[in-house]
Amino acid sequence: MDKDLSRDTGDHDEPENNSDDHHQIEVLSLLYLPRLKTYFWPHRRKASLVMADQSKNSDPSDEVTACFVHSLIAGGGLSFTKAGKGHFSKDTDVITESSITDALSIAETEDGRPGSPPHNVVQSRHLTKKQLSDMAWNVRRLSKRLDSIRLRLNVKSIFLVTKAGDKSVVSATREVAQWLLSKECGTQFVVYVENRLELDPGFGYEELLQEEPSVKDRLKFWDTKLAGEQAHLFDFVITLGGDGTVLYTSWLFQHIVPPVLSFALGSLGFLTKFDFNDYQNILGSAIKNGVVVSLRLRFECTIMRSNPEPSETSASKKHRDLVEELIGYESHTTLTHRPDGVMHILNDVVVDRGPNPTMSSIELFGGDEHFTTLLADGVCIATPTGSTAYNMAAGGSLSHPDNPVILITAICAHTLSFRPIILPDTVVLRVGVPYDARTSSWASFDGRQRVELLPGDYVTVSASRYPFANVLPRGGRGDDWMHSLSKTLNWNSRQRQKSLS
Repeated sequence: MDKDLSRDTGDHDEPENNSDDHHQIEVLSLLYLPRLKTYFWPHRRKASLVMADQSKNSDPSDEVTACFVHSLIAGGGLSFTKAGKGHFSKDTDVITESSITDALSIAETEDGRPGSPPHNVVQSRHLTKKQLSDMAWNVRRLSKRLDSIRLRLNVKSIFLVTKAGDKSVVSATREVAQWLLSKECGTQFVVYVENRLELDPGFGYEELLQEEPSVKDRLKFWDTKLAGEQAHLFDFVITLGGDGTVLYTSWLFQHIVPPVLSFALGSLGFLTKFDFNDYQNILGSAIKNGVVVSLRLRFECTIMRSNPEPSETSASKKHRDLVEELIGYESHTTLTHRPDGVMHILNDVVVDRGPNPTMSSIELFGGDEHFTTLLADGVCIATPTGSTAYNMAAGGSLSHPDNPVILITAICAHTLSFRPIILPDTVVLRVGVPYDARTSSWASFDGRQRVELLPGDYVTVSASRYPFANVLPRGGRGDDWMHSLSKTLNWNSRQRQKSLS
């Protein structure tokens, strides 16, 4: 038995009139809960909702940025307005930092980056659903604008990332660092290299100091903590390796990402667009004449742990319903889950069976809808950049990196009908392990930080507000991705059919 009540949701600040459209009446039904013998207003469960923490709403490093791209990514609004003497147009070839100040106003949208809400505010994620949609739209608009201009950056500090496990790349790192620190560059750069190279004989740090003692104050060493907590120190990133090195760079910068220029010294070349043999001319031109930047979509992944109920036992836990907790209705405000870590990834998040000998049981949600229950070795949720990685190996679709989409592909599904699907980047996905699953599952993020998901746990996946700033060769956009498919993966490669004589 339901009781119908009405609630006035009109705007009481406007003067009254007799228009039927002025006061909007929303009819809601009170639901009756037999177990509690009471009526209640229906509302979605707060399974993934967490109390907002004022101390974690903003990262101090996001507010102090060293270059224009930093400022755009950290600003949140990414709003373009014409002001003063400059503006963006197809005729604009080079944008300098001085003209950027006049040409752009980085303003937050009405529902832009959240500020500091009251302590009692409950947020489902770092961004609300409308904020997520606005953020995704603004990042796409910014990326389209950046495609037609060059950014002349005020580069003072340069961050070098070296491919791990390859001695030949260590010597290449030394060569690049030595050149950047030399008088030939004409600028007193501060160069950061990985701290493991300080004692590496292939890098020869002591020899560099003997050759030029003045570089001691300008050659510094970074570790993962420095990269993660003080990204604003770096104006420009250079990677020496393959696509795996670029993914590692994305992992290092979990928030704002400086522009990344990648030299091809590995086996895959979807993200490494520059020839190392011409590194002096390439870097000199990039620093002096500016760069073309592409913003690659990243995912923000939050691990959510199940909160135990009072007097819960292992047997009673199996009777809990993950679908009901995530998208059902509730009569109280008890939080069923709590956050346990956030990662920003460039390629994919994979939830699989891990070392378990049996298949994984996985619940898949999109927004407030339960998509399906999947019995498989796992599921791969990939960005457009990651479509040519594990997603492709699992039989998923290939996607151009400019597409604002989320790709979902099952890994060895125990069914004939699970086809890969593609969703817009405004959808918030949740991938969880049901309470009655036989075994736990394991989640990995860009192939790193493998985490066990116990029954009742899940992972939230959505578009990140911190895209990956990838530097492109001048005029290399468009057919370059198709060329990489053909060159790297031999896509649709076969002997040409002979004509009929």
